[in-house]
Amino acid sequence: MKNILVGVSGSIAAYKAADIVNILTKDGCHVDVIMTRGGMAFVTPLTFQTLSKNRVYTDVFQEDYPGEVKHISLAKKADLLLVAPASADVIGKLANGIADDMLTTVALAVHGIPRFIAPAMNTAMYENPIVRENLRKLKSCGFEVIEPKEARLACGDLGKGALAGVETIVRAVENRLRGPAPGGTG
Repeated sequence: MKNILVGVSGSIAAYKAADIVNILTKDGCHVDVIMTRGGMAFVTPLTFQTLSKNRVYTDVFQEDYPGEVKHISLAKKADLLLVAPASADVIGKLANGIADDMLTTVALAVHGIPRFIAPAMNTAMYENPIVRENLRKLKSCGFEVIEPKEARLACGDLGKGALAGVETIVRAVENRLRGPAPGGTG
């Protein structure tokens, strides 16, 4: 059984992460979900707990077992990290080594496994040179970016920035778990 970490950050597309978690769990993966405060504003942890059949992690300072540092143990047992949706905020934090919540702390602690980022945000934000540079930085560190699609966005704008399709994301994750890792993804 493969262990997948799914990070859910603050985007209206957070509801689609529930479908991703549901499919991966039904496909036999052990899925641990980590949510940011922004992600929890859109979907509750209970949704992901029900679908994954596992506790949802939201607080880096909540340590239930004194002998275990949870953000490290989650990172060590993971076979793959997927951040979907990945907000501009989370992308910026990861690209600049900021670990100030459970998701960014775990994401910076994982190594030697595939790491996916699936951006979801307004087109102007996605095309902002700062966000583009942050995505380039993450790619250079071995993160794989599942490109957003062009669609009518929640704000009403039409453009690139909508979370890639659930099927596209699940297929990328499952293909990567089956195939050999390219060099430099650690």
